[in-house]
Amino acid sequence: MNAADETLYEYCENHSSNEPEVLRQISRDTHANLLKPRMLSGHLQGRLLSMISQILQPKSVLEIGTFVGYSAICLAEGLAENGRLITIEANEEFETRIKSNINLAGLNDKIDLKIGNALEVIPKLDLKFDLVFIDADKLNYINYYDLVIEKLNIGGLIISDNVLWDGKVLDISKNDATTKLLRAFNVHVQNDNRTNKVLLPIRDGLFVSRKIK
Repeated sequence: MNAADETLYEYCENHSSNEPEVLRQISRDTHANLLKPRMLSGHLQGRLLSMISQILQPKSVLEIGTFVGYSAICLAEGLAENGRLITIEANEEFETRIKSNINLAGLNDKIDLKIGNALEVIPKLDLKFDLVFIDADKLNYINYYDLVIEKLNIGGLIISDNVLWDGKVLDISKNDATTKLLRAFNVHVQNDNRTNKVLLPIRDGLFVSRKIK
């Protein structure tokens, strides 16, 4: 992100709803203590995820890739009464921090953390979901999408993060495995006739797909 983009992004944040204090605390702690704080959804994207969830009022949400729990907390803000959010994190080193952050947000009764490989966890979930957020290892994006689309209710949304990959998907000279996979993923989602979809150039790209059949 260049200086002009950063200024514009900050302008958007400043004219959006305030970041809740608990999320500010989580953001500060993440930037101070973890090596890759950019993995955090952050203020603007977090408020968008929260708004989408509040509009949809999902009874069940699935998140693939928890990191420190920031986006899970945002998505949980819109849960229907008695709604539940399941979030899957592969890195067990984050477990204590995630649980602490969920507790800080007062959402222990709403968010169910599962530590493990999402490709193994998802098939065991005997649930249908209203909202799915994919933000895990990019090389498995197509696999995740194909697993969760079958568990998504009609009218439900899949939101896939980082699909622009710092603009590398546009650069034909970039042919590393992740960039090639994300290009293939974007085409895969585009060609899925079970959904309506829109790719949003927000932060690092959000692909929003709504299941219609």
